[in-house]
Amino acid sequence: MALPQLIPSHSSSSSLTHQPSISRNAVSPYLLNPNFKPFSNSSSLFQSRRFHRLSSLRCFASSFPEKRHPYPPQSDESVQLPLFPLPLVLFPGAVLPLQIFEFRYRIMMHTLLHTDLRFGVIYSDPVGGTYDVGCVGEIFKHERLVDDRFFLICKGQERFRVTNIVRKKPYLVAEVNWLEDRPSSDEDLEGIADEVESCMKDVIRLSNRLNGKPVKEAQDLRRNLFPTPFSFFVGSTFEGAPKEQQALLELEDTAARLRREKGTLRNTLNYLSAASAVKDVFPSL
Repeated sequence: MALPQLIPSHSSSSSLTHQPSISRNAVSPYLLNPNFKPFSNSSSLFQSRRFHRLSSLRCFASSFPEKRHPYPPQSDESVQLPLFPLPLVLFPGAVLPLQIFEFRYRIMMHTLLHTDLRFGVIYSDPVGGTYDVGCVGEIFKHERLVDDRFFLICKGQERFRVTNIVRKKPYLVAEVNWLEDRPSSDEDLEGIADEVESCMKDVIRLSNRLNGKPVKEAQDLRRNLFPTPFSFFVGSTFEGAPKEQQALLELEDTAARLRREKGTLRNTLNYLSAASAVKDVFPSL
C-alpha cells in the first residue's frame, strides 16, 4: 500500500539536524536496476514489500536459521557495518527487494551470506549526498544467478548513525552507533497512533474516490502494532517523499514521529478534500 502524493507538514530539509557525513563520490548509489521487476510491479515499491508475495519466490536461502543476537543493541555500542547507499529509505519492519549486480557489492554479498546476513541501508541523493542515519537490512531470502548476480529480500531491523568511515574499498564499511527512541513522557502514544490510523483511512478513502475505485472502509492498519513500530510502518508508506521519510527515520521520539506523520496526513487529506470538491462541481475535469 502506498499513499497518494503527500503534502509534508514540515520542510524535510530543515528537519535534518546534521550535515551528510559521507562523501557521495565515495560510493555508487545505483544498486537497483530500473528494469528489474522480479517480485512485483515496480510502480509501487511498498507493494513489493508485502509478505504475502514472498511465498512464491524461488530462493536458495529458504532454510536460513533464525539469527539470535546475544543481546539487544545499545545506543552507545559501536560496531562495524557494511553500507549500501540507495535512493530510498528503509524503515524497521519494512521489506525490501534488491538486485545486486555491481562487482564490489557482489563481493559484499559473498561475505554476508557466510556471516551474519546484515548490512546498513543509507539514503543517498544527488543533491544532499549520503546521509548518516540508516537502517539495518537483514537478508532472509536470496537467489544467486549463474552470472553471479543476486536477488535479495531483506527486512529492516535496527536504526543506526554512522560515526566513522572504516574503509571505502571495495565497499563502504563504517562504525555505527545504534539509535533507539527515547522513552516518551506522559503522552498518550496509543491515542496519537489511533489518530494517525484514522487519518490514513481517510486519505485512502478519498484517494480511492478520486481515482474511481470502490469506496470501502479501510482495513485495520495498525494490526496490533505498538506505537513505535506503527510509526515506522506509516513512514514506510510515504513513498515519493524520501527526504520526509529520512527525517522521520532520524527522529528519536515516537510521539514526535507520530505527530509529524499526522500533520502530513492531514495536509494531504485537506488537499484531497479540495480536489474531491472540485471534481464534484466539475465532473468532466
